Amino acid sequence: MTIAVMLVAMFALVLINVPVAVALGVVAVGAIWIIQGPQMLPNAALVMFEGATNFPLLAVPLFVLAGGIMNASTISRRLVALASALLGFIRGGLAMVTIGSSMFFAEISGSAVAGVAALGTLLIPAMRQKGYSKEFAAAITSSASSLAIIIPPSIPMILYAAMAEQSVVKMFVAGFVPGFLGGGALMLTSYYYARKYDFPVEQTFQLARLWQAFRDAAWALLLPVIILGGIFGGLVTATEGAAVAVLAAMFISVFVYRDLDLKSFYHALVDSALQTAVVMLLVASSALVGVFLTESQLPQNLARSIVDFTSNPYVVLLLLNVFFLVLGMFLHSAAAIILTVPIVMPLVHQVGIDPVHFGLVLTLNLAIGQQTPPVASVLIAACSIAKSDIWETTKANLGFIAVLVAVLMLCTYVPWLSLAPIRLFYGP
Repeated sequence: MTIAVMLVAMFALVLINVPVAVALGVVAVGAIWIIQGPQMLPNAALVMFEGATNFPLLAVPLFVLAGGIMNASTISRRLVALASALLGFIRGGLAMVTIGSSMFFAEISGSAVAGVAALGTLLIPAMRQKGYSKEFAAAITSSASSLAIIIPPSIPMILYAAMAEQSVVKMFVAGFVPGFLGGGALMLTSYYYARKYDFPVEQTFQLARLWQAFRDAAWALLLPVIILGGIFGGLVTATEGAAVAVLAAMFISVFVYRDLDLKSFYHALVDSALQTAVVMLLVASSALVGVFLTESQLPQNLARSIVDFTSNPYVVLLLLNVFFLVLGMFLHSAAAIILTVPIVMPLVHQVGIDPVHFGLVLTLNLAIGQQTPPVASVLIAACSIAKSDIWETTKANLGFIAVLVAVLMLCTYVPWLSLAPIRLFYGP
């Protein structure tokens, strides 16, 4: 009952335009005051500080900054040009280019919002010139950008690993197969729409053009090799890999491509600081909620109640999928992870669900949530670039959302897809 009251109070505050992070903090302080007494409030500041200074979370601002530097330089445009040379000869090639570019970008930034901001400004106008509707252009850009939170390095995966006390590296490994499976499924869906609506072929395939695009983007392609190779090779932690990503992006932009000036770098720093501030305030507020819930034994009581109803892990996963799909319609992915993970982890452990598998299922749910109004942060960003109506764009996006839901169901009930690579590299 207490959890339900807290959720209702938080949503009520959000509906009157109180920021989610502030709403979380207010609800937590109120609950502590009423249930535990005002003498517990002096600990609130310390709990929030410790929650926001978790070492793995340092990767968040660093990956955000790496994405900002890519946007400020020509790294993003070079990756788009390479994807165009690879995929532009297929009917509806620009849609394929959007998906391919998003997958390249995902392997560096880990942020869907950064991806749609970087690639949407380049590819949505290009699609409009080729005869794509603005709604379709926004829809495919939005859905493809959400691959960034499935393909490593993923900021939501880092947040989940920190909240659930799981290995960030194992979460990254678990995301590879579902991420590329989702990208391939989106490409097949795009090809179906291209045939249905007679979208044009962007250009004929030219090996010379592909070679030139590869040469231009060769240094940019080193970024995911450096980042993921260092992390999976055990040379650096995920946090250290994020720092390497920033240094590598800076080196390539300043000394190789020579297209990052001080003004652009300043804007990248400011944008990254603002994005980081939002996430870290959410983390700090959620730490307060988490401590209160843990001390009150509310998650454990919830777990026992659900286990009394069913202990079948597949039924529990179905219930959690429905819960997270609905929650994703109203909360940003970071807020959803931070708010719910402390509540549901006792249940996950009690029914025997692998925490890494559950983390992947949660991440897929939140990728879909980025596409479903009313919140739909990534979809709204794409609509603002395309100047399209959000509800008309959602209609155009239904096919792509269905694909993401199909990938979610497949990964939920075939755990092998996410766990096999982990067992291959790290053993059973």
